[in-house]
Formats: sequence, C-alpha cells, structure tokens
Amino acid sequence: ATRTAFEAKLHTAIMDARADLICNAGFMRMLTGGFVDRWRDRQLNIHPSLLPAFPGLDTHRRALEEGVKIVGCTVHLVRLEMDTGPIIAQAAVPVLPADTPETLGRRVLAAEHLLYPHALALFASGRARVVNETIQILQSVNQEAALFSPSF
Repeated sequence: ATRTAFEAKLHTAIMDARADLICNAGFMRMLTGGFVDRWRDRQLNIHPSLLPAFPGLDTHRRALEEGVKIVGCTVHLVRLEMDTGPIIAQAAVPVLPADTPETLGRRVLAAEHLLYPHALALFASGRARVVNETIQILQSVNQEAALFSPSF
C-alpha cells in the first residue's frame, strides 16, 4: 500500500531467500535511501546505455535523436540517484543507419544478456570491488595479496 511497506516486504523476501546480492533487471521503481543504504554495494542494476550517457527512460530514442554512433549497456551498483553508482562493466553496440528505437533496443538487450552474467561473476567472485566509489578489477582474487607481498 505504501512505498515503505513495499520495501519492507521486499527486504524480508530477500533476507528469507538468504540472498547476498540483488540483481535488478527491468526494475522500474526508485527505491528510498533507507533501502539503497541497507543494500549498499550489494545491489546491481543494468541500464540500456553507456552511462553516464542517457540515464532514465527512452534511451534508444534519445540516442538516435542525438546521432550517436555507439550505444550499449552498463552494469553498475545502485545509488540513491537514478542510474548512478560505480560501473562494473559496459558493452558497446554500434548504431546502424537504418536503426529504429526498437531494432537498436533488441541489439542492446542481446548485449545485456551477455554482459550481466559476466559483471555479476566479476563482482560475486570478489574480483570487482568498490574502492573510493569506483570499481577496481583484480586479475585474480590473489592479486591483492600479491600487491602487498615483498618480491625480494
């Protein structure tokens, strides 16, 4: 009935499922600061543009109107502001001369289906992590230990 009640039920369902991460896809609802903060750095989102370009809705139409030659998709961590947060991964998709928002959208969606599992694997494995509001990607989870081990 209310936004607060919705988020309380959502949080309970996620906790009952013993989930470690939330992966938004097609989730068209802004969450409150309380929910976003509770799941900080544990909530991923995918957006159909190369953020920070074209946040929000109607990304493909807007990209075509602007005349860009490359679009794509972005997996990022959720922050309170819409379509912001540290970027985990992006995939580029060329804009073709005959593209419509629908044809472009289908190609971007295909890229999303490849990118999201890749980004999730990086993040869930610990290879992608947040450092000062950016994503640092390690070659392996042992790379961090190697960075601080003397080589002599």
